[in-house]
Amino acid sequence: MASTREDDSRLVGDAGSPIAGEEFRAALRHHGGGVAVVTVAGPEGPRGFTVTSLTAASLRPPLLSFYVNHDSRSLPVLRTADHVGVHLLGAAHRDLGALFARRGADRFAPPTRWRSGPGGVPLLEDVTIRMICARREVVQVGDHFLVVGEVLATERNGAGGDPLLYAHGEFGRWVPIGEAPGTAMDDLDLADLVEW
Repeated sequence: MASTREDDSRLVGDAGSPIAGEEFRAALRHHGGGVAVVTVAGPEGPRGFTVTSLTAASLRPPLLSFYVNHDSRSLPVLRTADHVGVHLLGAAHRDLGALFARRGADRFAPPTRWRSGPGGVPLLEDVTIRMICARREVVQVGDHFLVVGEVLATERNGAGGDPLLYAHGEFGRWVPIGEAPGTAMDDLDLADLVEW
């Protein structure tokens, strides 16, 4: 059967080989994700970084997962740590998410507020939800490592409002369908669901 498309020029790559990393990254900029900060205690002090790959992996037992780049300075500590802190960010935490994403930043210096939790895990103050996880697995997947943690405790702070999201290279906030300006459930435009 012949294609009815007149112009396939926007199709990048072919079905036989993987596309370039830059093309893949550009495609995934259209896939928004929630923003979290992962923290871990290390021999040289606390470590932490921002992730948008956080996901629930299992309910029984309660497992979550996230990815970390193979060249992250936090990876060696993560691979041996017993516990990890996972902090869900709200829209009011944009600066915190940006700080923990910035290479070379002194992430735990003021104005960052934190305290030591069980096992020395750095726990950030003023976040929406804090979770303490037992590190279960660290598995290499391509140029990243998948980290799986079992959730041992959660603490709801409620600070931060709507969830902080990241898409198109920018932070944004969640807007429920019923509250998006000019939308009705029967005339929904998905572009109105998130304000950037």
